[in-house]
Amino acid sequence: MNTKPTPEAIATLRTLTTSEQFEVITDAMMGEEGDHFIEIIDRIHATWQAMPKTYETDGQGCSALARLHYFIGGCDWWIVEKDADPDHAGQIQAFGIADLGMGPEAGYISIPELLENGAELDLYFTPKRMGELHD
Repeated sequence: MNTKPTPEAIATLRTLTTSEQFEVITDAMMGEEGDHFIEIIDRIHATWQAMPKTYETDGQGCSALARLHYFIGGCDWWIVEKDADPDHAGQIQAFGIADLGMGPEAGYISIPELLENGAELDLYFTPKRMGELHD
């Protein structure tokens, strides 16, 4: 029998996915493969909670771990750090690598902007070192 993810895990999923992707995932968790999708929601929440905040991977260079992946068309974004959000106004940016089809480049990434433009969170991404993303 399916158990529900915590409200915090659902809130994290809502923050990290488009409204369309969120709806598909939350609908799927009510179906016959619900346990699988609940595990995905819980894993994404745990990954987000454990993700380093801004500047916490400073100096790690190519060994810093990209923990989330977004994609749309031929474009990819890998998230290494989340914004520290000291004023609790919401996660407004992240640090990672963007590849818009011209090769990977490190920099700051706006997750809300990615979502506004239809980028999807890769539910099956396995974390990789930044150095592996340059290949």
